[in-house]
Order: sequence, then structure tokens, then C-alpha cells
Amino acid sequence: MKKVGPFRSIRFKFVIIYVLLILVAMQIIGVYFVRKLETELVQNFKNSLNERVTLLAYNVEQAMNRERDEKSPTLEEDIRSLLHDFVSQDISEVRVIDAKGKVLATSNPYMQNIVGKRTTEIYVKRSLVTGETVDRMMLDSRTGHRMYISSTPIKTSGEVKGVIYVIASMENVFSQMRQINMILATGTGIALAITAVLGIFLSRTITRPISDMRRQALAMTRGDFSRKVKVYGYDEIGQLAMTFNNLTKKLQEAQATTEGERRKLESVLTHMTDGVIATDRRGRVILINDAALNILNVSRETVLSSSIVDVLGIADQYTFETLLEERDSLILDFSTDEELYILRASLSVIQKEGGFVNGLIVVLHDITEQEKIDRERRQFVANVSHELRTPLTTMKSYLEALADGAWQDKDIAPRFIQVVQNETERMIRLVNDLLHLSKLDSKDYKLKKTWINFSAYFHKVIDRFELTKSDNIRFVRKIPRQAIFIEVDEDKITQVLDNIISNALKYSPQGGTITFRVRELADEIIVSVSDEGVGIPKADLAKIFERFYRVDKARSRKLGGTGLGLAIAKEVVLAHGGTIWAESKEHKGTTIYFTLPLEREQKDDWYDV
Repeated sequence: MKKVGPFRSIRFKFVIIYVLLILVAMQIIGVYFVRKLETELVQNFKNSLNERVTLLAYNVEQAMNRERDEKSPTLEEDIRSLLHDFVSQDISEVRVIDAKGKVLATSNPYMQNIVGKRTTEIYVKRSLVTGETVDRMMLDSRTGHRMYISSTPIKTSGEVKGVIYVIASMENVFSQMRQINMILATGTGIALAITAVLGIFLSRTITRPISDMRRQALAMTRGDFSRKVKVYGYDEIGQLAMTFNNLTKKLQEAQATTEGERRKLESVLTHMTDGVIATDRRGRVILINDAALNILNVSRETVLSSSIVDVLGIADQYTFETLLEERDSLILDFSTDEELYILRASLSVIQKEGGFVNGLIVVLHDITEQEKIDRERRQFVANVSHELRTPLTTMKSYLEALADGAWQDKDIAPRFIQVVQNETERMIRLVNDLLHLSKLDSKDYKLKKTWINFSAYFHKVIDRFELTKSDNIRFVRKIPRQAIFIEVDEDKITQVLDNIISNALKYSPQGGTITFRVRELADEIIVSVSDEGVGIPKADLAKIFERFYRVDKARSRKLGGTGLGLAIAKEVVLAHGGTIWAESKEHKGTTIYFTLPLEREQKDDWYDV
């Protein structure tokens, strides 16, 4: 996390707040105090000056009303004497003007030229007319000082005898105000400095626990829940620290619980045989287990953050929005010409309580084997129905012919009866083969194994067929002379050999040779029966062990086959723990191979006997 700068820290903000509060308070107090003080000083100055002017006006009135003789001073002399006593430091000039507007005297020695002349001051004329005092404050353009001007009437029995015109400087008053402002500013600066220092110390009492909680929060983001915030007091900050410590403990417990659940979920997903894919609210893959990777044959790097419809290969049929509305499961067909591969995708929408879609869960089931079983079942039922319907139809036709009178014909009746008997035997063989397959498919079916010398046993089986074979078919035996002891179900292995040898005899041409071989390996024996028949096409070679499969169906039925012989042989060999396969070349012959397990220890025991 980026470090907070000094000017962005809460400590700096606290100090600024304290300083600003003090500054605002001092400014409010200062402005109010200065304004009130200025008003009082100005008013006191005016009152003092007006009292002096009033006294001067009284003295001037007495001088004007005094009777004079030749020895008495003139009025102008009396007024100049009065003005000389009246003038002070604050008063710049005093003029005495009679009722006609003529200047009788002035205190300004440099303005004596205006004595005896009529005044032009508007305030004087106004006082003469109204008989009231007129005053105002103004700024001297030459000195920049504030000046006070007043015009006070001189009255005798209500009659205006003249006006006293005063020009006074108020610079002393405002000089005092400037000094007072400087003192106030200095005090404000000292108060702000003290406030800043106190604010720093006070802010530390608040920011220190907050800094501790910040460091703890950073540690929690790294997964460290062992630290505790120090509690400095039991105020609101202290209570916050204790609450934070309690929160840390709860988060530690919640993390432990979540981690345990995550491990359980991860273990479940890892060991599930079904594939699981999870997406976000936009349909992008955020989780996929190993089973899903194996089922889809993709890598985790290429799938994560990809669209679910692209991963499932259904982008041309569905969008993520349509998948959210899909209630049924989807069947995904990844089959090729060589291999069947079908998946079922079960969809589950992840929704919050408010109905907001948060993602999608897709569970993949491999239903290839189930589909194969279903197809084989359907094909099996169809084949059984066909195989039974054909002889039954034939029997029905011949029996109807016999019922219509053919039984009376001595030439036709025996042939018809023979055909019915052959078809009956064929159905019996078919039913018997089906019963054999049903037993082999049963899970509780058990083989009755016994120890036999396979070499001698194989000779006996071949001898039985050699007695019934045609004279123009030759048997060649390549069987080891030494004894080969194996543990098998003799009846079932006999059935396997009977089916294989019977097929070899059926499809062998006139003058053909059937070769019997047995090879002994380390842990098994390989038995093979080869003929010189027409062979099996390469495309059909892998299917000859399927139920009811015939390379040449018309010929097989003609020879009396049910199409189940090699299927029964395959199930028996597999039940013994062996394998069976075929090799063939068209027009050159076919070889059927199968293996049987060989246990060396048991063989040695037989040799010791």
C-alpha cells in the first residue's frame, strides 16, 4: 500500500482543523472588538471636540454681545485670543464666521488672507441656514490622514450669530487602532503557534491507535492475524481498538473455517469422477477440476477466462444467456468416425437472494458407455427379434402348406417336415446361445475351474472334430509335447474351441488345411486356429466378436450359424482373464487367437507330482 504523505495524513488535518478553529475564533473576536473599539474611540473624539466647540461658541457669543469702547480690544482680537487658547494638537484649523458668511478669524497662520472674506464652505452655509451642527469625516488628499470637519452655529436667543468651523485630525485615534490591531495580530499568532503545538500532541493521541489499526489491517491482508492493536485508553478510540481486536479474532476463526471448507471442496472437486466447471456472471470460466480437463481434453491455461460456450463447443447453438434459461441437461456429442464419445452437461444457475445471476455451474458426465450399452441393447433386441422371426416365418409357411393338404403328398410332406425340424433346431441353438450369454453377463456367475493338461486336452477336442470332418479337409497340429497345466473351466473352454473350430470347418474350402497351434509364454499360453477360407475384410475384422454380427449373413444362416458363437467365446475368454482376437487376409484365410493365464508355481507343483 502506498505510504500516506505528511500533508495528507490525519495528524496534519487535525492540526490544521485546530489552527483554523482558533484562527476563525480570533478573527471573529478581533473584528468585533476592533469595530466596537473604533466606534467608541471615534465617538469619544467627536464628543470631546464638540464639548470644546460648544464652550468656544459660548465664549465667542459673549465676545460678540460685549459692549466695547475705544480702550477695549476689538471683536477680532478677542476671537483670535479665544482661538489661540482653543487650538490643540488634534485641531488643524478653527474658523469663526459671522451670520453673513464673512470669516472673522482663523487659527491657521497661513490662512490669514481669508479673514474678512466670505466663506465658500458648503457646511458653513448649511449651518447658517438650518441653525444645526453639520459634521463629516473625510480623507485628506495631501497627507492621507483622516480628518473630522464640523460646523457649529453660534446662537443668541435662538438667532444664529455665526458659525464655528473646525477641521480636526483623527490620525491619533486610528494610530491607536493600528497599535491595537498589531497587538491583536501578535496575540493571534502566538495563540496559533501554541495551538499548532498542542494540536500535534493531541492528534498523536488519536492517530497513534489509528496507525496501529492500519498496520494490523495491512498484516491481515497478508494473512497474519496474530497481532493485536494496543489499547491506550477506554474512550471511543480505545473501544474501537478493542472492537478491532475482536474483529481480528473473528476473521481468524472465519478464515480457518473458510480454509477448511475450501480444502474440503478442493478435495471433493479433485477426486470427483464427474467434471465440474464454474463461471462468473459473464460466462467466463473461473474454476475447472481435473476430471473436466480430462473429459474435455484441454489444458487449464487455455480454458480459464474463456467463454463456457466455447469450451463446450456449443457457441454456434447457444449463448451464455440462453444457457441460463436452459432447464434440461445438454447432450454433447464429441464422437468421431472411429470412436463414440458423448457427454451430458447438467446446468445449475448460481443466484443471489435478490435473483441476481452470479454465475453458472456445469457438471459433465461421460455417458459414452451408457450410450454404447443402450445402442447395443437396442441392436440386440432387434437382432434377436429378427433371428427368431425368420425361422418362425419359415415354419409358419411350411406348416400352413402341410395344413392345406401337403401332408398327404408322400414326396413333399417329408421335405416340409424336415425344414420345420431344421428351423426348430436353429431356434433351440439360438435360445441356448442367448442363455449362455445371459449367464456370462450375470455378475454372480462363477467359473468351475479345474487343473488340466492343456496339451492333452486340446488333442482330445481336435480328435472329436477329426472323426466328423470331411475327408478332403486336413488338420495340422503344432502343439507342444510337454504337459502344459492351467486352471480353467473345461466345459466353457470346450465351448470356445467348438465355436472356433466349427467356424473354421464351415468356411474352409475343399482341400483346405486347418492348423492348430499352442505357444507357451512366461505367464500365458496362446492358442490359435487357422483356416484357408475366404477371409474377413479388414473393416469387419474388429466386429466379428460382437453379438449377431456376421460378415456374410446370408451364408451364415445357410450354414446354420446364430451369430453368437464368437461373442460367447469372447465372454468366456475374458472371464478367464485372457484376450481374444483375429487376423485375416481376404482369400487367404483367417486365424483366431486367444490367451489363457499360466501360473508357473502351480505348473511346477504338477511336475513334482
